[in-house]
Amino acid sequence: MKSFAGIYTPVVTPFTPDNLLDERGLTTNVERYMQSPLTGLVVLGSNGEAPQLDDSEADRAIAVVRAAMPGDRPLLAGTGRESTVATIAATKRAARLGADAVLVRTPSFYKAQMTTDAFVRHFTEVADQSPVPVLLYNVTIYTGVNLLPDAVAILSQHPNIVGMKETNSDMVQLGEHLARTKAGFIVLAGAASTYYSALALGAHGAILAVAGVAPDLVVAIYQLALKGRYVEARQLQRRLAPLAKSVGAQWGVPGLKAALDLIGLAGGVPRPPLQAVSAAASDVLRGQLTDLALLPVTA
Repeated sequence: MKSFAGIYTPVVTPFTPDNLLDERGLTTNVERYMQSPLTGLVVLGSNGEAPQLDDSEADRAIAVVRAAMPGDRPLLAGTGRESTVATIAATKRAARLGADAVLVRTPSFYKAQMTTDAFVRHFTEVADQSPVPVLLYNVTIYTGVNLLPDAVAILSQHPNIVGMKETNSDMVQLGEHLARTKAGFIVLAGAASTYYSALALGAHGAILAVAGVAPDLVVAIYQLALKGRYVEARQLQRRLAPLAKSVGAQWGVPGLKAALDLIGLAGGVPRPPLQAVSAAASDVLRGQLTDLALLPVTA
């Protein structure tokens, strides 16, 4: 089975001025990423505003991204829904549209009932019926629930559950995922603030928003860590940190989209109720991009 280790970025979903999917902008972004050292892409992640899209828009986004990618570059598609039935349906559609694997977030609306047993049952049913490999997605900052190591250890034994994205910054928990899962199970870091720390613990790569703005730098940190050159990797992490915070915890999707606009990619405005960043925030982003030599060179 294909390994999904490596570095990915969750592509944003650009919209036209009349709030429709900007297919041309999305295609342009993907084509640019295909010239970078990124392992592959994630469509319909949290930074792709997946909860803001209806099913027809989500399916079209997968199709557009897949069409712009060569077959040997892996595409992960976010298919998590609140019900098991809806998640399975979205997963099957994503597979038909060309996703190599699906990234399935934890259901979270009924938080008190989202126990380890409930998660194990949910993800097992999804994986049983998925035509493509499944990666678990733990993103407590948005869902308010936590996929604990007990559940991950059990789920890693399923032949069609091949890995997970751990977005929490809890390195003790990430270490448990690495220690308690079966051989070959891929653990990808999802928090840029602890990216270096996760790699040092043994994470097999990452899915990071900032990789969509600074892919060369993010991949360089990964490659240095693979070679055991941790001092150099840590130095690059420190350089990356201010921008990573801006397009992550501080301004989120609006900050990420603004940064993409500044480097010549299609970001655009987020879909309401999300709002564009302020002019002051844009100035901060411009300064950070300048510091990293990421702004386009003008004549």
